[in-house]
Amino acid sequence: MKTKIHAAAGAVALITVSAFWLSTATAELLGDAAAITTVKNCVLAGMVVLIPAMIIAGASGFSLGKGWKSPVVARKKWRMRIIAANGLLVLVPSALREAAYALGAPKWKVVSLITLRAARAGVVTGVLLAVARISGETAPLLFTALNNQFFTTDLAQPIATLPVTIFKFAMSPYENWQELAWAGVFIITLAVLGLNILARVVTRNRT
Repeated sequence: MKTKIHAAAGAVALITVSAFWLSTATAELLGDAAAITTVKNCVLAGMVVLIPAMIIAGASGFSLGKGWKSPVVARKKWRMRIIAANGLLVLVPSALREAAYALGAPKWKVVSLITLRAARAGVVTGVLLAVARISGETAPLLFTALNNQFFTTDLAQPIATLPVTIFKFAMSPYENWQELAWAGVFIITLAVLGLNILARVVTRNRT
């Protein structure tokens, strides 16, 4: 039953988003100001369908994938971060872009200097969450990096990773290995904290 609900909700959300994109692109390229206004109003009204569909699809998907360690689920979670970043870019007010276009700015400048800069704080927050999440993930690294007891720079060979090393040392019966595992946890915590502080310093509002 959950599988059918997940598939139906996902299909409705995909069709709705596709309709939003196609109608917006068509109106922006071929329509006049009245058509663009009408399409944007319709998109806003369509949120009544899209938001519940996305909530149902997400809730049912997490319920179905709970406890799964397959690479497919890991890739899907990775794609969700990209989708979240895209959502942050969409939230940038269109008035900022339109003002830049009105001043004659080319599209690449509008994207790089206006859109990305306005969404920078949210994108950095998403990246920090992803880094903090992957810093403690051992299972995906076992399937990808494969682990190595020695240091290597060859990306085609197994590479040592701190989370896997912490896991192996923590499960060992030797007390000094367990102490090294706690030291590894402390290093990861400091690294994530340092990245967080650095990101906040870089993205702070300058007045």
